[in-house]
Amino acid sequence: MRLSAIVQLLEEDPIMGELDGPLDPAAHFVTIYNPRRRDGRTVPFLDSNIETVLIAWHRISVIQLLPQAEVEKAIGFVRE
Repeated sequence: MRLSAIVQLLEEDPIMGELDGPLDPAAHFVTIYNPRRRDGRTVPFLDSNIETVLIAWHRISVIQLLPQAEVEKAIGFVRE
């Protein structure tokens, strides 16, 4: 089951994405699927067509797991 999360990276803006269930603290990387900014736009330091990214644990300061009801609120209205 995929979990929606907000991942706060050190010295970067937070990114949203999905995780493959509970995280393994013994792993060296966290796998994030469909990475995007909180407003739904692409992450500036990633290519626009990236679907999966591995981020090392030492680059992450906080991971916030979102309940399903909160996912719609986290991605707010984007005016273009």
